[in-house]
Amino acid sequence: MKDSAFEKTLTLNDAVRLSGPASFNVMIKPAGSLCNLNCKYCYYLDKADIYGGREPVMSEAMLETVVREYIAANDVPEVTFNWHGGEPLVLGLDFYRKAMALEQKYADGKKINNTIQTNGVLLNAEWADFFREHGFLVGISIDGPREIHDRYRKDKGGAPTFEKVMHGVELLRNAGVEFNTMSTVNKASEGHGAEVYRFLKTLGTRYFQFMPVVEHVKDGCIVDPSEEGSKIAPWSISDIAFGHFLCDIFDEWFHGDVGRYFVGQFDAALACWCGVPPGICVFSETCGGNAILEHNGDLYPCDHFVYPKYRLGNISETPIREMMASDAQVRFGINKRNTLPSTCRKCQWFFACHGECPKHRFTRTEKGETGLNSLCSGYKIFFSHISPYMDFMKRQLLGRR
Repeated sequence: MKDSAFEKTLTLNDAVRLSGPASFNVMIKPAGSLCNLNCKYCYYLDKADIYGGREPVMSEAMLETVVREYIAANDVPEVTFNWHGGEPLVLGLDFYRKAMALEQKYADGKKINNTIQTNGVLLNAEWADFFREHGFLVGISIDGPREIHDRYRKDKGGAPTFEKVMHGVELLRNAGVEFNTMSTVNKASEGHGAEVYRFLKTLGTRYFQFMPVVEHVKDGCIVDPSEEGSKIAPWSISDIAFGHFLCDIFDEWFHGDVGRYFVGQFDAALACWCGVPPGICVFSETCGGNAILEHNGDLYPCDHFVYPKYRLGNISETPIREMMASDAQVRFGINKRNTLPSTCRKCQWFFACHGECPKHRFTRTEKGETGLNSLCSGYKIFFSHISPYMDFMKRQLLGRR
């Protein structure tokens, strides 16, 4: 059984973090779940049901409130706006021109950065010039070469999207826009780690993110794993396959690309090996510092927990700083650590994994404890595989080599 006393624990690190200067990230979804694609595994398309099945967009008044509040709420010299979706480009350029003007209006001496995650289909030369002019970091969603990408990433009419995404990448590259890639790792990716990695290197970026797809469905819709009657979606990747996917990429990376190309999971692992924060929330000891702001101002603790029971409030009624410091948000953050089964806390890889993302914790341990990460076996394969290499790189770093 879980230790109920441990579930209520607040550590010294928690206290330092909570009492320090306010600093957090908010992923802003100005178009909510509205998207021009119909990706099979998308966990966000169904969020429109929360708002009556409609997909309204952020008003100009709400945009100004968001920009003003978000900048003021962060007590740090740099503030980053993370524009996300759905597909944020469906709002058009004028919306983001207004956002840039508002950022400058309320900057108050702070440096303002912008990132945007897009499926790339709507990109054109005008968008590319805008992103270059305003120094955007653009995230491109692409799952790999054509046959892998097009398996699940289709448009509303069921047509493949690979060619359009590649055209968008070419526009960004030609305009000199900084971009990286976000690739989901799903059933189509199994056994193709090295192939996916080699393809992504041809696109012109050196930074790659990989996100495992493990979703639950019920009556054809993606639902909270805790919902009775839900089951694993057929497009989800298996734990073992995910572990081997990462290992295959790591072998390619370590033997030829260290210092030249950067993979989120590898950077995070090395940070954990060296005892410093990993920079990725899924491998951090606690979470809660990356919230989601919907088109109407509703705030949720995480992109994967946009369900009514997790709603923190609305920015029109409650200051964003107050919601981020609320008991509900604090509990959500520390529960990442405190609700882990004892098996995890005793695991040799706990320092590097920390139970990974809570959205994946729906299986049981051998002792029957709840809350084990569904990808646990895969991560054990991965961490065991990279351990000697990480030990080597740690020694090199400590020796200033």
